[in-house]
Amino acid sequence: MAGEILDNTEAIEAWDGPLFERFVKFRDIVTSGLGAHGERALELHPPRLGDRAVDIGCGFGDTAARIGELVGADGSVLGVDAAPRFIESAQEEFGGPNVRFAVADVERTTFDEQFDYAFSRFGTMFFANPVHALRNIRNALVPGGRLTMVVWRRKLDNDWLHRAEVITSDFLEKPDEYDEPTCGPGPFSMANADTVSDIVMAAGYRDVELHRCDIPITIGRDMDQALDIVTSLGPAGETIRLLGERAAGELPKVHAALRSGMADFVQADGSLSGPASTWTVSAVNPRPATSVS
Repeated sequence: MAGEILDNTEAIEAWDGPLFERFVKFRDIVTSGLGAHGERALELHPPRLGDRAVDIGCGFGDTAARIGELVGADGSVLGVDAAPRFIESAQEEFGGPNVRFAVADVERTTFDEQFDYAFSRFGTMFFANPVHALRNIRNALVPGGRLTMVVWRRKLDNDWLHRAEVITSDFLEKPDEYDEPTCGPGPFSMANADTVSDIVMAAGYRDVELHRCDIPITIGRDMDQALDIVTSLGPAGETIRLLGERAAGELPKVHAALRSGMADFVQADGSLSGPASTWTVSAVNPRPATSVS
C-alpha cells in the first residue's frame, strides 16, 4: 500500500486506559446522547434482515446489539474495537447467538469474512489513517454493501462540548509535552463535509451521502455532574488530563467560569442539555463494471 501508515499505538493506549475509565464513569449519560444520533442513522440507512454486519469502534457494544435486533436471527453482527477493555465489556453484556465481538484495529486489519453492512457510531474520527482504515472495511464489504457512519459536525454546532473548551482555554492551554496518551486526531477530524466526503471516496466508495442530524445531548443530571463530564471528556477534558497536576491551581477558576458559562443549558428539571450536531455519512462499495458484449 502506498504511503506511510501512521502508528496509532498511543490512541489505543488512551482508549484502553484513561478514556475507558472515564466513559465507564459517565456511561449512562454519554451512551444515551450518542445513542440518539446512532439511532437516527440506523433509521436513515438500516441494515436488512439477514445481513452480515460489522460495527466499527463498537465501544460498549450497545449499537452492535441494536443492529443484531435489526438483522434478526438469520443475520449476524461482529463488533470490533481496538481497545480490549471495551471488547471484554461488550462481550460480557451483549454477546449472543447473532452478536459477537473481537479486538481489531481496522487501520491494520484485513478481514477474513465478508459483510453486507458496515456501521460506526463515532468510531472513525479517531483514525490516524482514515483512508486506509475505510479501505480495509470496504474490502470486507460485498459489492453493493453499504457503509453508514456517524461523525461529529463542526465544533460551533456542538456547543455541549465546544463551550467548555472555549471557557477552559481562558485559563489552561494544551501542553506541548505530556506523559499521558492522547486519543488520536480528535472528535472533529471529520466535521467538514468536503473532508469526510474526500476521505470516503479516496477509500474507494461511491454514492456518498451526508445527512445532518441535530439532537441536543444531556450533559448531566445536574450542574455538578455536567462540570465533571465536560472537564473529563472532549477537548477541555483532554487538556486538563494532559496537564495533570499542572492544572490543579486553575481548576477552581475553570469550574466557576463553566458554572456561569453553562447556566443557560439548565433545563426545568435541573439537568443540563446542549446543542449537538452530526453527519450521517453513507456510501456504497461499488459493484464491478460489467462488460457489454
